[in-house]
Amino acid sequence: MSGEVQDMTAREKLQAEAAKRILITDGAFGTEIQNWKLSEADYAGDLGLDHDQKGNNDILALTKPEVPESIHRAYFAAGADIAETNTFSANRISQADYGAEHLVREINVESARMARRVADEFAAKDGRPRFIAGAIGPTNKTLSLSPDVNDPGYREIDFDYLKGVYREQIDALVEGGVDFILIETIFDTLNAKAGIMATLDAAHDLGRDLPLMLSMTLTDLSGRNLSGHTVEAFWHAVRHAKPVTIGLNCSFGAEQLRPHVKTLSETCDTLIMIYPNAGLPNELGAYDEEPATTAGLVGEWAVAGQVNVLGGCCGSTPAHIAAMAQKVRGLPPRAVPVPPVQTRLAGLEPFTMAA
Repeated sequence: MSGEVQDMTAREKLQAEAAKRILITDGAFGTEIQNWKLSEADYAGDLGLDHDQKGNNDILALTKPEVPESIHRAYFAAGADIAETNTFSANRISQADYGAEHLVREINVESARMARRVADEFAAKDGRPRFIAGAIGPTNKTLSLSPDVNDPGYREIDFDYLKGVYREQIDALVEGGVDFILIETIFDTLNAKAGIMATLDAAHDLGRDLPLMLSMTLTDLSGRNLSGHTVEAFWHAVRHAKPVTIGLNCSFGAEQLRPHVKTLSETCDTLIMIYPNAGLPNELGAYDEEPATTAGLVGEWAVAGQVNVLGGCCGSTPAHIAAMAQKVRGLPPRAVPVPPVQTRLAGLEPFTMAA
């Protein structure tokens, strides 16, 4: 690797690769872990925790690391350029359900180190850069809405507390070697703002850029998240953080996301990353959409010049990622637009101030 490439920041490296081709991020972790049919003892290991650990996917970095490592390898082998760490719920709030709050730092550090090691191994084989996104989920709390219908003003937590929860996770992911902080499945824009502020504070303390990836999830087909923002209003609310990617994940399959991908593509002056579910779940909660179908649907966005990064969320597999990689190979990436300089604000709807 040349000295010039080595001197590039993670943001610059990603932007350079995204200028050449449509990049591929990985797919679902939860459904892939389920395929291992792990017992509670597999999850718990010898940590001596007094809560049932079955379903605590994040803790596998400590108790059964061969599981997440094999999934990383499968996605990279399928053609992924970006791996998400298996840390969606590796925060103090979510881990409290398992009595594992004291392990948050260790889980994140080990998950990031594992992903980094595998990514660097694949990059060394063919010289193609591989990137690690430190995945941060929304937690099971919301800053914008009350959980008590009889008390609309009540909140379980406040902004500063959630910011601290995120900062703990971010610091550990950075220690483990991630390139980006990915705040994903954003159902509450205020939650995301706490994560954004924690990331910006971490970058300040590090004395360097710590690029953000932001991914919204829609809760209805009209294109809003749970806190009520449309995709364009959401962009206006977070654009100040200069995310290296903005996009959508989870919520629905690619077919239902089509109009909202178009809106983001036309509006946002940064890279667009979309990773939908493999269709909609059936009555048993399983995903039936075949890899070729998903690849065909996201391929339409690629042909239309609307995306820079593609991948999969719930129900997607390495086969889905391989099909996507094959479908978009050779297609030009979306050209990032340069919008006119205007004052853009966000209530639940976008607002652009007239000149």
